[in-house]
Formats: sequence, C-alpha cells, structure tokens
Amino acid sequence: MKSKTNFDRFLEEQLRDPQFAERFKQAGAAWDVALQLAALREQAGFSQTELARKLKTTQQQISRLESPGYEGHSLSMLRRVARMLNAQVRVIFEAKEKASPRRVAEPSARYRSKRRPPKSV
Repeated sequence: MKSKTNFDRFLEEQLRDPQFAERFKQAGAAWDVALQLAALREQAGFSQTELARKLKTTQQQISRLESPGYEGHSLSMLRRVARMLNAQVRVIFEAKEKASPRRVAEPSARYRSKRRPPKSV
C-alpha cells in the first residue's frame, strides 16, 4: 500500500475547510474544461492559431480557453468552439446535497384561451 506524501496529508487537512473544498472543486471543473478543449482541438488536427483563425478570434483567446486557471468561459464561445470541433456543449447542474424534492418552477402557463366575441361598437 502506498504511503501518503506530505502533500496528500496537507491536502486532506485543507479540504476540511469548506471554503477551500469548494474552491478546489471549482478549480477541478475549470481544469476539466481546459483539458477537453485542448484534446478536441488536437484531435481535430488544429493548432491554437488555426482554430482561432477559423473562429475569427485570436490565438491568445484560444490559449485562455485552454488554461485551467481561466474561469471566464462564455457559453456562446464554448458553443462556437464546439461547433468547429464537431462537438457539443452540455451543462449539468447537480445538487450540492441530497435535499427533499421541491418544485423549482411554476407550472407552465396555458397559452390557449377561449375566443371572446368582438365588442360591439
């Protein structure tokens, strides 16, 4: 069995802090987006410059999107990149904790209404 490194013990200790744990989780999500974008781009055979040219943006913007520390991704830009790389964007919201089922939205409105006779003048 592999023994824990000093870093493993340090990380375990830091993860006990709820604020740190949340930031750590968010950083992991940004890392996932960056790795997926870079992998899709490379799989499609594009350099950052080539992809930027096709999207009418800059190489720096593509580099930024592929950076694990970047958190300014816009859904519209991710869709443009995905379309060019023959992929799709999926956003999934997950509950933080198991909660009792709640109704989040109101029931849909009825759009069909009865026709009223015209008002007499």
